[in-house]
Amino acid sequence: MEIIDAIILGIVQGLTEFLPVSSSGHLELGKAILGDTSIPEESLLFTVVLHFATALSTIVVFRRDIWTILNGLLKFKKNEETLFSIKIIISMIPAVLVGLFFEEQLEQLFGGNVMFVGFMLLITAALLWFADKAKSTRKPVSTSNAFVIGIAQAIAMLPGISRSGATISTSVLLGNDKTKAARFSFLMVIPLIFGKIAKDILSGDLVFSSENNIAVIVGFMAAFVSGLFACTWMISLVKKSKLTYFAVYCILVGLLAIIFGFIK
Repeated sequence: MEIIDAIILGIVQGLTEFLPVSSSGHLELGKAILGDTSIPEESLLFTVVLHFATALSTIVVFRRDIWTILNGLLKFKKNEETLFSIKIIISMIPAVLVGLFFEEQLEQLFGGNVMFVGFMLLITAALLWFADKAKSTRKPVSTSNAFVIGIAQAIAMLPGISRSGATISTSVLLGNDKTKAARFSFLMVIPLIFGKIAKDILSGDLVFSSENNIAVIVGFMAAFVSGLFACTWMISLVKKSKLTYFAVYCILVGLLAIIFGFIK
């Protein structure tokens, strides 16, 4: 893998993991435009490293929140931190079930199906637009809300549906505070990413090679730094209700993807 490819992919992953434009959708579009061999998404090791980088950037941004949650859990009694952790676990259930029982069906959608990605981006745009028009509230995420948001996260496993866009929009449309919705959205994905990494390591699917060490490290750094920027920026944008800009972007890219799918 070329160093420049690793940097580009790292930046794309870092930005689109947090910005509501679908990282999987953009990588699928990249594969279709440049060709499957030009985008090393097929390299599981590189993919896992990039996701680890974005998970680590989330931990850095929300380090105080995570520390508070851990301290609360170590008290081994019912408190706000324990309740929040339960909500996170509940939100993971839909995605875990989809990953366990529909993994093969999902993989079939990641084959450069540009038109499908285009239509999913239009759905993402609609979610963002409606969420941006929702009234601001101070309502926290409830237990029942957590499960519904988890369903949105599971649906976002489809290429073209933004995970952050779907979860934040769903949370806001349920009447939750926008800042709390963004916080919950970013924290809820951390256990899933580390769980997926552990699964891949234990299954022996990861192949470690010394040939691309530099490219992998550079890709990791690019994803981590861009992830820090995107995560912080996204929180600020949600507070200011600026999701409509991303809705317009998703519409434009989605329509271009559909047109490209027709003429391909």
